[in-house]
Amino acid sequence: MIQTTFPDRAVMAELLAKMLWEIKAVHFNAAHPYKLSSGMASPVYIDCRKLLSFPRIRSTVMDFAASTLLRDAGFEQFDCIAGGETAGIPFAALLADRLGLPMIYVRKQPKGHGRNAQIEGNMPEGSRVLVIEDLTTAGGSMFKFIDAVRAAGGIVDHGIALFFYGIFGEQRFADGKVRLHHIATWRNVLAVAREQKLFDDKTLSEVEAFLDAPLAWSVRNGGVSELSL
Repeated sequence: MIQTTFPDRAVMAELLAKMLWEIKAVHFNAAHPYKLSSGMASPVYIDCRKLLSFPRIRSTVMDFAASTLLRDAGFEQFDCIAGGETAGIPFAALLADRLGLPMIYVRKQPKGHGRNAQIEGNMPEGSRVLVIEDLTTAGGSMFKFIDAVRAAGGIVDHGIALFFYGIFGEQRFADGKVRLHHIATWRNVLAVAREQKLFDDKTLSEVEAFLDAPLAWSVRNGGVSELSL
């Protein structure tokens, strides 16, 4: 039997933020910014893949993901869960197991040999597919997987990222007619850092300045001035 509880959203966000700090998945460094795949300079970096290495934490996060989806999307809205290569694949397997649903995964590009498949697993045409990633900034990488599922005959109206940067809004998802679900954002992570005094005030202020105006901060620190959505 599938058992699901429905914790308060703020509690889930705070606990995920605390778990990410506890396993040292969060990094703040305003003096030597990180260069993200988009070319943007950032004083923050997060590695959600580390969640997989901690069984109690990953189980709790999957409880939170299931709770978020069932409450906000519905109980019978999906026919399968799709994970994007590579980080989304293990989380798709965990969430599919939690919800009692089939699981598929989507390559970044067709395989290049054999059946030249981009989607692995069984996805009948017309399947209602939830696409999951560990995190998303503005949706660019997630939509590569969404577009592939749609091209193969799947229906994608929802996506979930365990962690959403939360600094560029959700315009890409609105334009692509996908409702994005998430558990926590950088604001939650920053709030925990302030509460527990994990960094000095100068670093925390720089992180907040980045969250308030990420592209302006990027330009001042040698990164790109525009982000491709």
